[in-house]
Amino acid sequence: MTDASQPILSLARIDKTYDGATRPALDRVSLAVAPGEFFSILGPSGSGKTTLLRMIAGFERPDVGRVLMDGEDITDVPPFRRDVRTVFQSYALFPHMNVLENVAYPLRMAGARKAERLAKARDCLHLVSMGDFAARLPHQLSGGQRQRIALARAIVCRPRVLLLDEPLGALDLRLRQQMQHMLVSLQRELGIAFVYVTHDQGEALSMSDRVAVMSEGRIAQLGTPREIYFAPSSEFVAQFVGRSNLLPIDCEPRGGALTALLDGKPLPGVAVPRSGAARMAIRFECVRLAPAGEPAEGSCSVPGTVEDVLFLGNALEVNVRCGGLNIIAAVPSAEGERFASGQPVQVLFDAANATVFHG
Repeated sequence: MTDASQPILSLARIDKTYDGATRPALDRVSLAVAPGEFFSILGPSGSGKTTLLRMIAGFERPDVGRVLMDGEDITDVPPFRRDVRTVFQSYALFPHMNVLENVAYPLRMAGARKAERLAKARDCLHLVSMGDFAARLPHQLSGGQRQRIALARAIVCRPRVLLLDEPLGALDLRLRQQMQHMLVSLQRELGIAFVYVTHDQGEALSMSDRVAVMSEGRIAQLGTPREIYFAPSSEFVAQFVGRSNLLPIDCEPRGGALTALLDGKPLPGVAVPRSGAARMAIRFECVRLAPAGEPAEGSCSVPGTVEDVLFLGNALEVNVRCGGLNIIAAVPSAEGERFASGQPVQVLFDAANATVFHG
């Protein structure tokens, strides 16, 4: 990510409510994207992420607030005059044009000479490893190849900001993973700010410099992938990003300090801000399982019984019944033979990995 004092893109207190809606699509949203940053907008369906992208592209106008690029107000600037390009999930390639003509089309519309636009189009095709496909028509390509062509067409004019609207959603898992690596490499090579919209937490965490997590038209949390994953600011973020157990606890004064209690059992070292009922998030992979009665050795410890085990390939999800609660642990598949339904176990986790939320 390029360090710069002025953001390439800013949204200032954006509001948007559609006619007939009972709540805003966007509610006082503010954010800033740095030059050369890979910035992701992550959220479930209906969270406002696509509306936010359309606001940046100019396809929607805010009821309140401003959109700025390099400090210049572009709120009322139409889409075709913004130095922004968008890559959609649907590819939107012209079926009657070959690959090279599709990529060169934006330069043709800008009035570039034929030799210049074809040369730039070929350069972009090589950037996305599609140089050998210039003469093919879109229907002769796979989904992953068509997405690369759509990407090449979007960057051929070297926009200051590239918007990507769930571009990998139609691809299978292997192709999505390949495209993720390609997008990161391409973004670093071009130095263009990418604004990437997705509902897939894995995509957002693996590729981004920073992530804005959206919920009900607002930014629930904005930070680096590590900040959002390891220090979620709310129960929503803890559950939506990654896989977490969300457990009810009581926070009571004991021995001159506040102590967290899970199903009546003290959890030494868990930081609690105040007394009263609360919820504690602990990620599946932060939970360890040991034979029943094994010493905790400084960890939080809760006895339980295995209810079921799910095989996920590289890991197991072991569902443990602990009194009136269920706690799920993610453990390596190689440990599969150690756990069976009905087996008594000790659930262990480090207090530093627990996050407490008060209502």
